[in-house]
Amino acid sequence: MPGTLHLIPVSLADVQASIWLPDHVQKVASKLTRYIAENAKTARAFLKQMPLEHPIQSVQIETLSQRATDVQISQWLTPLMDGQDIGLVSEAGCPAVADPGARVVMLAHQMGVIVKPWVGPSSILLGLMGSGLQGQRFSFHGYVPVKPDARKQTLRLLEQVSQKEDRTQILIETPYRNQAMLDTLISSLRPQTRLCVASGLTGPNEWIRTEKISNWPKIRCPDLSRAPTLFLFQA
Repeated sequence: MPGTLHLIPVSLADVQASIWLPDHVQKVASKLTRYIAENAKTARAFLKQMPLEHPIQSVQIETLSQRATDVQISQWLTPLMDGQDIGLVSEAGCPAVADPGARVVMLAHQMGVIVKPWVGPSSILLGLMGSGLQGQRFSFHGYVPVKPDARKQTLRLLEQVSQKEDRTQILIETPYRNQAMLDTLISSLRPQTRLCVASGLTGPNEWIRTEKISNWPKIRCPDLSRAPTLFLFQA
């Protein structure tokens, strides 16, 4: 009988796994001896928090770099056909959501093996939950262009779609560009558009605030350059 590809969430912040990961998911993660990870170093740091049933040195971790081919990934998944289970983890949050792990999941489906997603933190859902914005219709766009003019144009187009479809638009940015992203949102969007900034989710310095664009210049924000941050807005 084929094995199972387990999709195991990892931490969004530097906090103990026992705080955010259910016990039964920790037990599953602790039994696995094969993993595919976006980053082997952070994957090992995550596993060190698990009640492992075997030495961590015996855990085989394949790194899912941008250069990994479908043939290579299929080879990593081959043990599934022999009944072995494999874990898939992201750099942060849920694997295969805004994450290269989606390629692994698709290849697993093509092989006809069981794919099992487990409960854990997703910055997209946590940010949406905490925003108070439209939760029935929303879109995640990842990163928008870096160049100022292209960025402003993209944000204004997304704002138009938000108003037309009553849709929440969700974006992320590299931490050192977070403040610049916030400044561009404030200068590009209309005064009545509501913007939520969700920073450091699940961490000790978690900060979530939703205000109209016209109010944001008055808001005293934490240092956004030090934490992963989600930006959500609805026109």
